[in-house]
Amino acid sequence: MATLPVYRWHLAPDGYATRRQLRARDLRPGGQGVAAQLERPRRRRGPLVAYLYRVDLAKPVRPMTAARWAALAKANAARRICPRCRRDAGYVIPPSLGMCVPCAFPESTEFLRSA
Repeated sequence: MATLPVYRWHLAPDGYATRRQLRARDLRPGGQGVAAQLERPRRRRGPLVAYLYRVDLAKPVRPMTAARWAALAKANAARRICPRCRRDAGYVIPPSLGMCVPCAFPESTEFLRSA
């Protein structure tokens, strides 16, 4: 079992990148495993860890097809539909409420409707 090389924060050698850094370059890990990790020390807790991937083994991001765009639009539309009243809320319904604001707080919206 091999151990990963560990680098301190901001001291990783060239040729390694995090997922976000790869994505900024229009790359993805492409099935490769984690090559190294960064550790940022903290005072009272364990260190923050960031996983690094090799840039030379990264693959280009797959392009969005028309079917993927349609599926994404359908999924985003479903997040706007209230499960209780079945109306489009006009915004993404917060998971903490699970329904649109008028359904979650009907007594508050009665005052707004009468005004």
